[in-house]
Amino acid sequence: MELSDIDLLDRDRFTQGVPHDWLTYLRNNAPVYHHPEPDGPGFWVLTKHADVTLVGKDGRTFSSDQSRGGVVGIEEQGPIEDAGFGDAKLMLMTDPPEHTRKRKLVNHGFTPRMITRMEEHIRDLTNELLDSAIAKGECDFVVEVAAELPLLVIAELIGVPVDDRHKIFEWSNRMIGSEDPEYSIADEEVFAAQVEMFMYAGGLAEERRKEPRDDIMTALLNAEIDGDRMSDMDFNLFFMLLSVAGNETTRNAIAHGMHAFLENPDQYQLLVEDPSRIDSATEEILRWASPVMYFRRNATDDVEIRGTQIKAGDKLSIWYVSANRDEEVFEDPFRFDILRDPNPHIAFGGGGPHFCLGANLARMEIRVLFEELVKRVPRVESLGDADRLRSNFIAGIKHLPVRFHPA
Repeated sequence: MELSDIDLLDRDRFTQGVPHDWLTYLRNNAPVYHHPEPDGPGFWVLTKHADVTLVGKDGRTFSSDQSRGGVVGIEEQGPIEDAGFGDAKLMLMTDPPEHTRKRKLVNHGFTPRMITRMEEHIRDLTNELLDSAIAKGECDFVVEVAAELPLLVIAELIGVPVDDRHKIFEWSNRMIGSEDPEYSIADEEVFAAQVEMFMYAGGLAEERRKEPRDDIMTALLNAEIDGDRMSDMDFNLFFMLLSVAGNETTRNAIAHGMHAFLENPDQYQLLVEDPSRIDSATEEILRWASPVMYFRRNATDDVEIRGTQIKAGDKLSIWYVSANRDEEVFEDPFRFDILRDPNPHIAFGGGGPHFCLGANLARMEIRVLFEELVKRVPRVESLGDADRLRSNFIAGIKHLPVRFHPA
């Protein structure tokens, strides 16, 4: 292989699976690599665990701010402000101190108490889903289980009526999956999905102001720090972030977990024999899946990484999906091992200001789902190949046909 063979902008290559051969080559031969870009200046690709973690933690030198290019999409594109957000920004695309202020406000809705008290209800939702899927004998695990659970949980979390949950699924697919033929739509329709979601969020906020509830949306609307409160657009943007991030990422982690178990039935059997292994299994699923493959950062100063000069204004991409297979950190990294210990994966971003707000909720959903599944279904059989999302950003599985063999 040569560096010229590597094209991380080729979405079609990702439909065959994550190009781990390319990423492994980069880790071993060019861990700080300047990737060409057909209609732009190119961008740096960082593939080592230590470097990805370093950049993720240094929000001053490596900016996430949307005015510098944001974190989603490494290729040249029009200014994000054109999307009609005004001065408001997605929390994901801000730097401290603005990010710190927004984060403090939304933390009011994500206290350990808020998340822990949801577990019993999440378990009930999980068992309802499994009842239906197991009764059929065969199902598309992604559509009927992996996608449904996060939707139900997010709907519960943000106070969306259960009957409206598929609106969130549709909106997020239109915004995240629009490069995939199955979800492909014009740019105008992506914008329309944002507008529809904002209008819905605005209506929800109005309801909560009139009739407050003991839920995250009410907590967010009432949160105040040093006289600071969420603006209407801040609320709309956070609703969008929570809906898309809480839906897409957990769905794909669960889907990849099931796929890994299908390909490694001995690991599923380990969990069937001893469900108390679920915590380490959950961490291995997260490492294995790495649902967000990379995020972008934008250099604010000249800086050196591994002897390579990065210039102020340069674009960088930090590849979590590569860091989580780093041979220097993980023994036998291409082995799916639910007993792996230690397991310092960075599927949630590896610390720093942008560590995933919903990490504990995602862990709980994965844990509860597989905990309940192995109790009831000692064997799951694959009925076909995984159908992967055409994206170099989200490691997605769209369809996964399975047969359940219940106890």
